[in-house]
Amino acid sequence: MDMSFRKVVRQSKFRHVFGQAVKTDQCYDDIRVSRVTWDSSFCAVNPKFVAIIIEASGGGAFLVLPLQKTGRIDKSYPTVCGHTGPVLDIDWCPHNDEVIASGSEDCSVKVWQIPENGLTAPLTEAVVTLEGHSKRVGIISWHPTARNVLLSAGCDNVIIIWNVGTGEELYTLRDQHPDLIYSASWNRNGSLICTACKDKSIRVLDPRKEEIVLEIEKAHEGARPMRAIFLGNNKIFTTGFSRMSERQLALWDMGNASEPMTIQELDSSNGVLLPFFDADTGVVYVCGKGDSTIRYFEITDESPSIHFLNMYTSKEPQRGMGFMPKRGLDVNKCEIARFYKLLERKCEPIIMTVPRKSDLFQDDLYPDTAGPEPALEAEDWVDGKNADPILISLKDGYVPTKQRDLKVTKKNVLHESRPSAASTTTTTSSTASSHSHKSGSSGPHKVGSDQMHGDGDRIDAIMEQLKSLRTTVHQQNLRIQKLEEQLAKIEDGQV
Repeated sequence: MDMSFRKVVRQSKFRHVFGQAVKTDQCYDDIRVSRVTWDSSFCAVNPKFVAIIIEASGGGAFLVLPLQKTGRIDKSYPTVCGHTGPVLDIDWCPHNDEVIASGSEDCSVKVWQIPENGLTAPLTEAVVTLEGHSKRVGIISWHPTARNVLLSAGCDNVIIIWNVGTGEELYTLRDQHPDLIYSASWNRNGSLICTACKDKSIRVLDPRKEEIVLEIEKAHEGARPMRAIFLGNNKIFTTGFSRMSERQLALWDMGNASEPMTIQELDSSNGVLLPFFDADTGVVYVCGKGDSTIRYFEITDESPSIHFLNMYTSKEPQRGMGFMPKRGLDVNKCEIARFYKLLERKCEPIIMTVPRKSDLFQDDLYPDTAGPEPALEAEDWVDGKNADPILISLKDGYVPTKQRDLKVTKKNVLHESRPSAASTTTTTSSTASSHSHKSGSSGPHKVGSDQMHGDGDRIDAIMEQLKSLRTTVHQQNLRIQKLEEQLAKIEDGQV
């Protein structure tokens, strides 16, 4: 541990944050956590569900478990399994606890509607599939305040912003990254995106103008992956490696980013550091992938700006980590953070509390926090509007409300370019008659009409083929699922 953390002993209510793993029977056991070599967190949680990317033969899958479904998870428990390649990243919609997005090696992004009480059968049909990347999709992130706006980043070095409600690409950022994008994160009101790239640069992008607002070159000089997230007050927090492969943390001020406000060396482990920021308390949690610690730091304006608070250590290394939104915590127990730590075969919740003697609601620990109501519609955001999250009080705890289903009205190019039967005739005859008027002959009129009719038939045929292909794929998925269950039984010695 670098001694620079130890020099300043300062007063902080978070100095004695107490981290504790839950009892064994409150863990989720017998889960085959994904072995894909990709540096995402592999886990996403919200006040209703925990989702975990798992190993799956014949495609990509992830588990979605109601939070209360602890204990051993049966091998035949249904999964979300519509991708044809491994799933690399998942993210719950901040405005609907039953909607989750996934990115996969199959180059697609899918958005899923999870039944209110969890899955009772394998989910193979996504509400919408978003196709625009030419290589695998490794990063998925919902807009924090605008409904149905989703970011995806692929190994094609492209970021796409989607309107999930219409299935269309809103913005495509193609030329801003010359190499692999390691991380992408929104600021609090979703007006900017911060990225870390393999070329060792941190960039701040304005997605609606499709331009780079700020570029910090060689933010960390080491060759291993970096991460970058926005904090409040125009600050950026980064994790990376030094030239000597020491793990580093740094804090940058967007107003003057020529030098970091502070840069600190942590240790010489080689796991990527995943940062999680709690905007309500100003605390950053840093989890190393492949090690067994969660360190936490308070970020303030006083030097050295990153103040080490404490470290939670456990015996086994983490394969991934989920971070619960504040509204999913138990305010009666003074819980200020909860992590879902993935091990090789299980998921273990870790609860962070601030010990207090009083039973009263602790206002200073729980300022109003981001609620589930979006502040903007996708169209407002596209029109240039910005809005901070709509805040809610946690004084009486968070009570989930009925979720509305995600409705997708796809702007389908095929359908839009195909007028109705009545208008086909009039459109065709009007264009044809103007054509015949110009040429002085009535010949082309019939040809145009026939051609239009032929196009309609062709589109119908294509749609039929698509339908039959979809059915075949669905049947194959079910078959694979059954075979996997039989294989699992054989492995367990049940057959």
